Amino acid sequence: MLIKAAINGGRGRDEHPAIPLTDAEIATAALAAVQAGADVVHAHVRTADGGQTIEPSAVAAMVRAVKAADPSIVVGTTTGLWTCSGHDERMRHLAAWPADALPDFASVAFSEEGAAEAAVLVLERGMILESAVWHLREVPALLASPTLHQNVRILIEPEDEDPAAAVAHSRAIAAALREAGVTAPLLYHGYDATAWPVVRAAIEDGVEVRVGFEDMLTLDDGTPAPDNTAMVALARSLELQLTA
Repeated sequence: MLIKAAINGGRGRDEHPAIPLTDAEIATAALAAVQAGADVVHAHVRTADGGQTIEPSAVAAMVRAVKAADPSIVVGTTTGLWTCSGHDERMRHLAAWPADALPDFASVAFSEEGAAEAAVLVLERGMILESAVWHLREVPALLASPTLHQNVRILIEPEDEDPAAAVAHSRAIAAALREAGVTAPLLYHGYDATAWPVVRAAIEDGVEVRVGFEDMLTLDDGTPAPDNTAMVALARSLELQLTA
């Protein structure tokens, strides 16, 4: 089972003191997550004021820090519109990411304006593409995209706040994708109260999972997670329990 460690997202230290924010902290957390059993790492570049950015020099600095910690780490980042002023600026930033410090992969959310165009550019720049859908209604846009069959995985990210609803929604999206002929691996992930129930559903369904501070602040039993590595280790433990 592939485990992606989403090590920070947009979280702040007011939510958890161990959120990695600086490039050095991101690199340390990425290395620790991989050593704990994560296969790939997803990190958001953070600004000095705690914001998020995809500005070229900032992305390159993060990637270089992670690769300096261990060149074999597979690291990706977001292309979310919340990191910039809008789609036009996103495209300018993506086009300017330095070729010698590109993330290994980049995520494009098909809930956003210009997603199909951004996905094409990710591939043209030589990165691995993963596309995301947040709701069943976004599936047609993804299915119509010219990059549909070039995704390393499809991220299913239900925004439902009720755990049972989030699990059902994940499975409905997965079914719609499979019925449409999508063969790429699928990954489910939730947020806060839905995070661990969605992880459990993903393991039961034989799809990929995502854990880490971007998605959850606690372990499966509700106790605070000390760090990203504890969540990765727990996901591996749940894999053994639920597939035995």
